[in-house]
Amino acid sequence: MNMNKYCLIACGVLEKEFTHLARQAENKIDFNFLEQGLHNTPEKLKLQLQAAINSVPTGYSAVLLGFGLCSKGLNGIKAGKTKLVVPRAHDCITFLLGSKERYRQYFDANPGTYWYSPGWIKTGTQPGKERYNSTLEEYIMKYGLDNAEYLMRMEQSWLKGYKKAVYVDTGAGTPEKDIEFTKECAQWLKWEYDCLKGDSGLMQNLLAGKWDPRDFLVAEPGQSIVPSNDETILRTS
Repeated sequence: MNMNKYCLIACGVLEKEFTHLARQAENKIDFNFLEQGLHNTPEKLKLQLQAAINSVPTGYSAVLLGFGLCSKGLNGIKAGKTKLVVPRAHDCITFLLGSKERYRQYFDANPGTYWYSPGWIKTGTQPGKERYNSTLEEYIMKYGLDNAEYLMRMEQSWLKGYKKAVYVDTGAGTPEKDIEFTKECAQWLKWEYDCLKGDSGLMQNLLAGKWDPRDFLVAEPGQSIVPSNDETILRTS
């Protein structure tokens, strides 16, 4: 059996899932995990991701990207001397659910969903009592009590569009603890709660080199990745 050598550059929010799957992979996988949250600053994501791609040495069969379109942070990303492979995904939730179709189906049936996963819970940024209290304490220290309370009202206003906390159980991390945390967050926020069984198929196929064009885009050296603005999500340019 021929073993390929891949370099995976992925968002740190998927580190638990990818490292777990890599232990079972038949190919050799080297990792470079970038800090989570870069999708909030797409230009910063693009700069750091392109720098990571450009720094990959020769000798790999392919460079794999553990990112979705991510607020168009992938727009204009260019393959270097080695081909790039990226799943057709808007963001990391597609990775956790296994396909863009499953993500779209659940999203359409459940608007106002906020997603929880092992990687996201680890960041401490998920809405809930713990985040509220830590943010309030930080604001009090910086701005005083009165200003902190005002800032917290502004901080919480963006949550009004959400009504459901959904944990995606991929089997990575500490599922029982994370599920209980998500339930507590939903209760505190007065949201509905749901737990979905994760599907690692998309990530497994990425690591295995099984790149069905319906699920993956392959950019050859010199080609750039751009949004397709249709159901395929990405195309080359």
